[in-house]
Amino acid sequence: MNEELAKQVNVSTEVHYIDDQSDPEQNRYVFAYTISITNESEVATQLKSRAWVITDSNGKVSEISGEGVVGKQPVIAPGKTFVYTSGAVVETPVATMQGKYNMLDTEIGVGFEVDIPVFRLAQPNILN
Repeated sequence: MNEELAKQVNVSTEVHYIDDQSDPEQNRYVFAYTISITNESEVATQLKSRAWVITDSNGKVSEISGEGVVGKQPVIAPGKTFVYTSGAVVETPVATMQGKYNMLDTEIGVGFEVDIPVFRLAQPNILN
Protein backbone atom coordinates (compact mmCIF):
# COMPACT_ATOMS: atom_id res chain seq x y z
CA MET A 1 0.00 0.00 0.00
CA ASN A 2 1.16 3.51 -0.77
CA GLU A 3 0.72 5.34 2.55
CA GLU A 4 2.36 8.53 1.28
CA LEU A 5 -0.12 8.76 -1.60
CA ALA A 6 -3.03 8.07 0.77
CA LYS A 7 -2.02 11.14 2.79
CA GLN A 8 -2.33 13.27 -0.36
CA VAL A 9 -5.96 12.36 -1.03
CA ASN A 10 -8.21 14.46 1.20
CA VAL A 11 -11.85 13.76 2.00
CA SER A 12 -14.32 16.35 3.30
CA THR A 13 -18.02 16.01 4.03
CA GLU A 14 -21.16 18.10 4.27
CA VAL A 15 -24.42 16.69 5.66
CA HIS A 16 -28.05 17.77 5.23
CA TYR A 17 -31.13 16.41 6.99
CA ILE A 18 -33.97 15.61 4.57
CA ASP A 19 -37.04 16.56 6.58
CA ASP A 20 -39.67 15.77 3.95
CA GLN A 21 -38.41 12.17 3.56
CA SER A 22 -37.94 11.55 7.27
CA ASP A 23 -40.59 10.20 9.63
CA PRO A 24 -39.47 10.40 13.28
CA GLU A 25 -42.63 8.60 14.45
CA GLN A 26 -41.48 5.60 12.36
CA ASN A 27 -37.81 5.95 13.44
CA ARG A 28 -36.83 7.01 9.92
CA TYR A 29 -34.25 9.77 9.59
CA VAL A 30 -32.98 10.57 6.10
CA PHE A 31 -29.74 12.40 5.40
CA ALA A 32 -27.92 13.50 2.25
CA TYR A 33 -24.17 13.83 2.42
CA THR A 34 -21.85 15.46 -0.08
CA ILE A 35 -18.30 14.14 -0.25
CA SER A 36 -15.39 16.02 -1.82
CA ILE A 37 -12.31 13.94 -2.65
CA THR A 38 -9.29 16.07 -3.53
CA ASN A 39 -6.19 14.55 -5.11
CA GLU A 40 -3.24 16.65 -3.96
CA SER A 41 -0.68 14.18 -5.32
CA GLU A 42 1.21 14.35 -8.60
CA VAL A 43 -0.42 11.22 -10.07
CA ALA A 44 -3.95 10.38 -11.12
CA THR A 45 -5.88 8.17 -8.72
CA GLN A 46 -9.00 6.11 -9.25
CA LEU A 47 -11.66 5.38 -6.66
CA LYS A 48 -12.37 1.66 -7.02
CA SER A 49 -14.64 0.84 -4.05
CA ARG A 50 -15.91 2.05 -0.71
CA ALA A 51 -16.71 0.61 2.70
CA TRP A 52 -18.90 2.44 5.22
CA VAL A 53 -19.63 1.90 8.90
CA ILE A 54 -22.79 3.63 10.11
CA THR A 55 -23.48 3.66 13.85
CA ASP A 56 -26.76 5.00 15.21
CA SER A 57 -27.25 6.35 18.72
CA ASN A 58 -28.71 3.01 19.86
CA GLY A 59 -25.38 1.38 19.01
CA LYS A 60 -26.70 -0.38 15.90
CA VAL A 61 -23.85 -0.78 13.40
CA SER A 62 -24.43 -1.16 9.65
CA GLU A 63 -21.60 -1.98 7.26
CA ILE A 64 -22.03 -1.15 3.59
CA SER A 65 -19.52 -1.76 0.83
CA GLY A 66 -19.46 -1.83 -2.93
CA GLU A 67 -17.75 -0.80 -6.11
CA GLY A 68 -17.26 2.90 -6.76
CA VAL A 69 -19.61 5.63 -5.58
CA VAL A 70 -22.95 6.65 -7.10
CA GLY A 71 -22.34 4.19 -9.94
CA LYS A 72 -18.93 5.61 -10.86
CA GLN A 73 -15.28 4.69 -10.39
CA PRO A 74 -13.87 8.16 -11.03
CA VAL A 75 -10.29 8.90 -12.01
CA ILE A 76 -9.19 12.04 -10.16
CA ALA A 77 -6.41 13.95 -11.88
CA PRO A 78 -3.65 15.64 -9.86
CA GLY A 79 -4.93 18.82 -8.23
CA LYS A 80 -8.57 17.99 -9.02
CA THR A 81 -11.58 17.27 -6.82
CA PHE A 82 -14.39 14.77 -7.36
CA VAL A 83 -17.67 15.67 -5.62
CA TYR A 84 -20.71 13.45 -5.21
CA THR A 85 -23.87 13.33 -3.12
CA SER A 86 -25.44 10.22 -1.66
CA GLY A 87 -27.74 9.41 1.22
CA ALA A 88 -28.30 7.38 4.35
CA VAL A 89 -31.39 6.33 6.27
CA VAL A 90 -30.99 5.60 9.99
CA GLU A 91 -33.33 4.76 12.85
CA THR A 92 -32.20 7.47 15.30
CA PRO A 93 -31.96 11.28 15.02
CA VAL A 94 -28.19 11.13 15.52
CA ALA A 95 -25.70 8.72 13.95
CA THR A 96 -22.14 8.65 12.68
CA MET A 97 -20.57 7.51 9.44
CA GLN A 98 -16.97 6.66 8.63
CA GLY A 99 -15.18 4.41 6.23
CA LYS A 100 -12.52 3.81 3.62
CA TYR A 101 -12.08 4.27 -0.10
CA ASN A 102 -10.01 1.71 -1.98
CA MET A 103 -8.04 3.74 -4.49
CA LEU A 104 -5.63 2.95 -7.30
CA ASP A 105 -2.47 4.79 -8.33
CA THR A 106 -3.19 4.78 -12.07
CA GLU A 107 0.46 5.35 -12.97
CA ILE A 108 1.89 2.19 -11.41
CA GLY A 109 -1.29 0.21 -10.74
CA VAL A 110 -0.80 -0.01 -6.96
CA GLY A 111 -3.82 0.09 -4.68
CA PHE A 112 -4.09 2.08 -1.45
CA GLU A 113 -6.71 2.99 1.14
CA VAL A 114 -7.96 6.45 2.08
CA ASP A 115 -9.75 6.90 5.39
CA ILE A 116 -13.08 8.70 5.39
CA PRO A 117 -13.06 10.59 8.69
CA VAL A 118 -16.01 10.10 11.02
CA PHE A 119 -18.84 12.58 10.51
CA ARG A 120 -22.16 13.11 12.24
CA LEU A 121 -25.66 12.74 10.89
CA ALA A 122 -27.91 14.81 13.16
CA GLN A 123 -31.46 16.05 12.94
CA PRO A 124 -31.38 19.88 13.23
CA ASN A 125 -31.62 21.27 16.76
CA ILE A 126 -31.26 17.81 18.31
CA LEU A 127 -27.81 18.67 19.70
CA ASN A 128 -26.97 21.83 21.59
